[in-house]
Amino acid sequence: MSRTPLRIGAAVVAAAAAAVAFTPPVLAGPNACDTRVNNTHAKLLECITLDGVMEHQQALQDIADANNGTRVSGSPGYDESVEYVVERLEKAGYTPEVQEFTFQTFISLSPPVLERVSPPPAGSVSTSILSYSGSGDVTAAVTALPAPPADATPGCEASDFATFSAGNIALISRGSCTFAIKATNAYNAGASAVIIYNNAPGVINGTLGNDFTLDIPVLAVTQADGAALASTAGLTMRVQTDTFRGQATTSNVIAQTSGNTDNVVVAGAHLDSVNAGPGINDNGSGSSSLLEVAEQMAKVKPVNAVRFAWWGAEEASLVGSTYYVNSLTAEEKEQIALYLNFDMVGSPNYVFFVYDGDDSDAIGAGPGPAGSAEIEKTFEAFYSQRGIPFKGTDFSGRSDYGPFIAAGIPSGGLFTGAEGIKTAEEESIWGGTAGIAYDPCYHQACDDIDNLSSKALDVNSDAIGFAVLQYAMSTVDVNGKPGKGNFPPAQPTDKPRPSTSLQSGHADGHELEVE
Repeated sequence: MSRTPLRIGAAVVAAAAAAVAFTPPVLAGPNACDTRVNNTHAKLLECITLDGVMEHQQALQDIADANNGTRVSGSPGYDESVEYVVERLEKAGYTPEVQEFTFQTFISLSPPVLERVSPPPAGSVSTSILSYSGSGDVTAAVTALPAPPADATPGCEASDFATFSAGNIALISRGSCTFAIKATNAYNAGASAVIIYNNAPGVINGTLGNDFTLDIPVLAVTQADGAALASTAGLTMRVQTDTFRGQATTSNVIAQTSGNTDNVVVAGAHLDSVNAGPGINDNGSGSSSLLEVAEQMAKVKPVNAVRFAWWGAEEASLVGSTYYVNSLTAEEKEQIALYLNFDMVGSPNYVFFVYDGDDSDAIGAGPGPAGSAEIEKTFEAFYSQRGIPFKGTDFSGRSDYGPFIAAGIPSGGLFTGAEGIKTAEEESIWGGTAGIAYDPCYHQACDDIDNLSSKALDVNSDAIGFAVLQYAMSTVDVNGKPGKGNFPPAQPTDKPRPSTSLQSGHADGHELEVE
């Protein structure tokens, strides 16, 4: 989008129409939200509360606490998360479906170990494990491969290992090809383990992909630590990993409202965490917000059926949403009007990102399917009305909109940032701290109940409700099918273009590309 959002003013109100105004209704009593039909934006958004979202967040935290600190798909923690969502949906009056599927899972059974043995000083080096790493306990000499600018594609060609000594540990810079390609080339050259260091500040939270089956440990370190290790002559290190890779059964949860089933609005969020932590921002934030919206819309009788979905195994390369889309017939895909995705909507060092449906940023991937630009404008209208700045983010393919876009379904959604680094310009607009990640606990054990911005979560839970109800009542702007006349398309005001833009794609556990 490459546009600077305007703060609210008369032009915004004029463009938005009365149906999307935020004048709160007068409640009949303290429990009015439990009994009334929230069939206008004003009613619905009054009943979607931060307390309601945080009730779900705390439940997910409690589940993780009781299950070794994780809610990863294939684990008891995930299964209990599914049970919680199902129970809340049933209590609200839905008849949820639990859609089971099998997938290749990865679990780190114990924390990885990376130790400098010699030369002094000996000691531990901070590290993270790449998902689908093999197991092993190796102490060996380290061979550092040339990094840019000496080699623009380090470890990406077999020839990079022409002089590599079999049995050594390979130390490779990130960049230009997938982690799996680097690890495979190292394995074929006889490496006993692989250490990949970042090519930018921050930690690496990535994956080798669920088709990586080589029995070799693969760890990651920061750019600074990697550079220090690469410059150390005669380096010997210890690498230890203890992992499980195998088939597991997990599930999606799907619940649908009444309404036109030939023009379905799908709204989804992944429910699983990574192995390393409870996943309260990634993606308890999206899952809990969506559950709060579903509960508050339970009595609404929309024009178009709304299909709420909580995806499993997103962190294993979008398995749940891909399974769901692939299970649909051609006719069933045609019946889906659009898809809305909510993945990480409460990052502590947030920016309000909207997926760039029209590719006006001209960064990374192209536009979404026809209709995606209109979804983007709906979210822009919400933020504009509240005087909240927002920014575009690329459809990088790293979240559950991916299989819907591949099927030609118009898509959009919200995001508040992952491991990307906040700029000084962004700090000046949204506050927070420049020079650190939008979510400093991304894919880590500290992604817990304290790893949230209550402001971002409060705003975005309303934004989710706004868009879901808007399209539940009318998709005329997306596909020309008319709906209720008091739900005209929500249009943002014109906005000047800023001097910079950002590709801030969610580099989830399914991150394979590493440039």
